[in-house]
Amino acid sequence: MIFLYFACLLPSIAFGSLNDENTRGAIDVQKTIVGQCIGGLVYALFSGQPLVVLLTTAPLALYINVIQGICDDYQLHFGAFYACIGLWNSFFLVLYSLFNFSLLMKLFKRSTEEIIALFISVTFVLDAVKGIVKIFEKYYLDVSANATTLSNSSLDHSVSGNQTDAHPAAIHHGRETAVLSLMLMLGTLWLGHTLYQFKKSPYLHSRVREILSDCALPISVLIFSVVGSYFFKEIEMSKFNYNPSETMFALAPIQSLSTGSVMSAMGLGFLLSMLFFIEQNIVASLTNAPENRLVKGTAYHWDLLLVALINTGLSLFGLPWIHAAFPHSPMHVRALAYVEERVENGHIYETIVSVKETRLTTLVANSLVGLSLLLLPFPLQLIPKPVLYGLFLYIALTSIDGNQLFERVALLLKEQTAYPPTHYIRRVPQRKIHYFTGLQVLQLIILCGFGMSPLPYMKMIFPLIMIGMIPIRYNLLPRIIEAKYLDAMDAEH
Repeated sequence: MIFLYFACLLPSIAFGSLNDENTRGAIDVQKTIVGQCIGGLVYALFSGQPLVVLLTTAPLALYINVIQGICDDYQLHFGAFYACIGLWNSFFLVLYSLFNFSLLMKLFKRSTEEIIALFISVTFVLDAVKGIVKIFEKYYLDVSANATTLSNSSLDHSVSGNQTDAHPAAIHHGRETAVLSLMLMLGTLWLGHTLYQFKKSPYLHSRVREILSDCALPISVLIFSVVGSYFFKEIEMSKFNYNPSETMFALAPIQSLSTGSVMSAMGLGFLLSMLFFIEQNIVASLTNAPENRLVKGTAYHWDLLLVALINTGLSLFGLPWIHAAFPHSPMHVRALAYVEERVENGHIYETIVSVKETRLTTLVANSLVGLSLLLLPFPLQLIPKPVLYGLFLYIALTSIDGNQLFERVALLLKEQTAYPPTHYIRRVPQRKIHYFTGLQVLQLIILCGFGMSPLPYMKMIFPLIMIGMIPIRYNLLPRIIEAKYLDAMDAEH
């Protein structure tokens, strides 16, 4: 429960801060936490697969940024246009669930799911890099502005004479801020990943190793928040904004939109529904994967309908959208699993024996997320933004654990004798493996090219690029690689 609480709260703060920058305060940290609490509780109570974790995600933050850009270009009210897009999105999701469209997810092979999962990881990395670059541009490269500020500070300090002994040390915000920010981001990543991998070490008791691994994220965020906000308190750090709102549940003025704006919102809502449909079902599929050995059945269409209803309410009140989150959902399953280590041909493998399937963890975790509103602004605002960027990098790094596409890319740097005894390596020629990997990487580059384009109107169609991978897998790849080899590399085991 503690693991899941922090796994929901910290990304909510991180994406709330990101959305606050992108929307100029229309969607902030407070609204993100409220939306997470309400949506998470409803899903935990009524979903068919409660092990799936709902969050606002990096692709959604990308889409919200596009919507803000369109509103700026056409002088539209962001709250009204956002709500209208969300309602159209929910409308299409309801149609998908009623007509059993989730059955089409059988067309998404494992290789396609891995490309989309890596795209999400790349999005996390890009958000972190953009954030730290902004800090360096503000504090490190703008030397003249910082020098002027520091000289004025020194002048005021000297004029005050002997009275300076009675005042605390001056706050510095020059290049030291940029360097410390970089150290905090990388330190959060390093400590979090080290503790996450600690379960594989021979030190301490197995139960202690498991607790440290599950709590790697909150421990690293807590430690480096203390370092940045206490040990270096004389250095100014960038922190997320907190704007207390008395109108948290004010309805969006959708009636102010013109007919043309509503029709435009329908097109954007349809593209957004594609993203929801793909993300929700792929994450649910990864959660229900055979290797997780879950006992209870699936409920893809019911859960999709429930997500549509949840986001209807969130849209009307200007709260951020949520859907099934990767890698949080598979990690939630892992945290509830009983795992055994097995040795095969000199390689150690972890196998899930059973999973404790329960609604209790998501119920308690999202309830605690709601209570965390009492911790705003103090002490949650003491978390520096660079620590949140380190959190993005941690999520990206841990999400590639077990991703076969990433593992096959690593094979390009290894000798053939050092290849692990994976099922497809025993059945597919080495050259075919590299061909397949190269084609997957090419699709990933194309997807990133659209999803991360500086042109907002190119960004909005990246869900269609995801759908376009289906005909590529079924029509193009079999002409390059034999079907039997493709099936072997797409197999689950």
